[in-house]
Amino acid sequence: MGHPDLTKLAHQPLFAQGPSVSQLCLGAMMFGDRTDAAEAGRILDAFFAAGGSFIDTADSYAGGDSERMLGELLGSRRDQVVLATKVGNPVRGVENSGGLSRAWILEAARMSLERLATDRVDLYYLHLEDDETPIEETVGALGELMERGAIRSWGFSNFRPWKIAEMVRIADRIGVARPRVAQPYYHLLNRIVEADYLPACRHFGIAAVPYSPLARGVLTGKYRDGTPEGSRAGRGDKRMGETEFFPETIALASRVADYAAETGRTAPGLAVQWVLAADTVSQVLVGPRTLDQLEGYLDAAGTPYTAADEAFLSGLCIPGHTAVPGHNDPRYPLQGRRTPFDAASASPGNA
Repeated sequence: MGHPDLTKLAHQPLFAQGPSVSQLCLGAMMFGDRTDAAEAGRILDAFFAAGGSFIDTADSYAGGDSERMLGELLGSRRDQVVLATKVGNPVRGVENSGGLSRAWILEAARMSLERLATDRVDLYYLHLEDDETPIEETVGALGELMERGAIRSWGFSNFRPWKIAEMVRIADRIGVARPRVAQPYYHLLNRIVEADYLPACRHFGIAAVPYSPLARGVLTGKYRDGTPEGSRAGRGDKRMGETEFFPETIALASRVADYAAETGRTAPGLAVQWVLAADTVSQVLVGPRTLDQLEGYLDAAGTPYTAADEAFLSGLCIPGHTAVPGHNDPRYPLQGRRTPFDAASASPGNA
């Protein structure tokens, strides 16, 4: 089936001397979970029709079913995309899974390749930190995978900036290729990564492919008049409640929606373009649950963006902060101050 009315995606190199890929990366997190095979197939078909060529998943999504469904649906189109997956989170139903030890990375990569029905992963992300495993062990395992041809390059997602520098230092010392891509959480109402994370990426020549440009749906403006049934907030999504679903963010999202309407654009379009305008950002990751949501993202990718837009949107949140004063993500607590009175400070896992 053709898709003649879809916005055609622009392409640019993922990183220096890297493959040229679409500016939107299709996230398959919902595949095998809230998106069944039929709808996932429609999403993939439309993404390819729009010129999409960059797809992201993770071993932990839907207990491995996201990778499995994606592999089945890609079929002969596998070589038309740069394919990324991740390691680090526990995988539902897999005993002793998770972490970044050499043993688990090698086994997780083997399982991902099997589920994805491919002989290599183009980009292998470390999903989150593992304070129990030495960084040298983790980077060394990635080097082994690259030597085998199982992965072509590697990157990281939810890491503290000092660990970015340490991974680069260790990679250089042990003769492993440096990380090429970072995947931070970044949108116009959460600018924490501007403090140190994005400057570290700039310094080391690491491209950023941020996830959740719409603040887990808040920046669509759909929550201004209440919580729609079936929405992420309506389902009581834990992560959304911890990070984005606050009166301050909903109020600011309403201002974005009003500005978009006054200027003849859409709120999602402006939110996506705001992320893409950052110099360290090469692509942006989007995670549609439905074909309609993908089409909205495709329209967003073609939204005009001006200096006036930048001034208005960047004025909504202080650089290096979130839009909620004093808020920190409880999943990634700050670790700068420790005292003898803090039991956690004595834990080797927090060293």
